[in-house]
Amino acid sequence: MSFLDKIKNRYTVKKYNPQAKISQEKIDELKAILNLSPSSINSQPWNFVFIKTQNIKEQLSKFSYHNKQKVIDCSHVIVFQVLKSSEHFENQMNDYLNEVGVNFYNTLVKPNGEECIKSWMTHQVYLSLGVFLSACADMEIDSTPMEGIQSDQYDAIINNLDYKSVFAVAIGEKSEDDKNQLTITPKRRLDSEKIIVEL
Repeated sequence: MSFLDKIKNRYTVKKYNPQAKISQEKIDELKAILNLSPSSINSQPWNFVFIKTQNIKEQLSKFSYHNKQKVIDCSHVIVFQVLKSSEHFENQMNDYLNEVGVNFYNTLVKPNGEECIKSWMTHQVYLSLGVFLSACADMEIDSTPMEGIQSDQYDAIINNLDYKSVFAVAIGEKSEDDKNQLTITPKRRLDSEKIIVEL
């Protein structure tokens, strides 16, 4: 099956099979893929927390709005986090950024202030989400991206002091009676002519 066919078959799972678990081999591959995610100037202002422990998933589920049951039933929840402040980023950037990257940050990002820096860092985390969801599709792992989480409560449970939770992704195997699967609820997208321009 081509990658395009796998993307066509991908959809956001609404109900998981709680008995099905993703193999450690596949989890390790997903970790390696996330580690290779692109970011502006190679900034990498992120952290990815893989959660399989049922007790922790159940704690997180209470702060997951409409995603509560998905968080409980999925194989793993991956929480995507961003550095909390520019200070944290600046303390580590010289360890891995080249001179061009440091100069870009110092002249084009930092002068815009703390809120701009936080926004810029958060955008990098969203780049990794695209890579991750594409990898899941290619590996035929079902997934559910979730912005519907209470970040502060997630942070308190995870207790990763330098990072703030941005969103999470549930992964696993869809339930046989998931009503969002494509045979029941066909995928709806805008016509490509409306959104893709060729000049």
